[in-house]
Amino acid sequence: MKNFVVKTIVNAGALAVAVWLLDKITLTGDSTARKAGTLIAVALVFGLVNFLVKPVVKVLTFPLFLLTLGLITLVVNALMLLLTSWVCGKLEVSFHVEGFWTAVLGGLVVSVVSWALNLVLPDED
Repeated sequence: MKNFVVKTIVNAGALAVAVWLLDKITLTGDSTARKAGTLIAVALVFGLVNFLVKPVVKVLTFPLFLLTLGLITLVVNALMLLLTSWVCGKLEVSFHVEGFWTAVLGGLVVSVVSWALNLVLPDED
């Protein structure tokens, strides 16, 4: 349970940095508390998408992983971010990623920040 909470906090932090850095990734809300709640909801959706969909996509694109020496990971991360944006739109959570190239940059930011936060925060279960 502790591991789940830490991963959700890491995802929320990484998504917050992506929202802060990139103008075309938007998170709206009236107050800071509402934005924080929305960010936690988006982090939960993002974690669920990464848990359920990303392994399937990785298996299906395995030949491309070999061919591109792993660079297809940027595209897969971008697709996961776009899927998260789409799911959030269906759930009426105010998070939106505008365009594929924004999603590529956002996926790169989320990956780097998540890696850095995972180094700092404990993830024991």
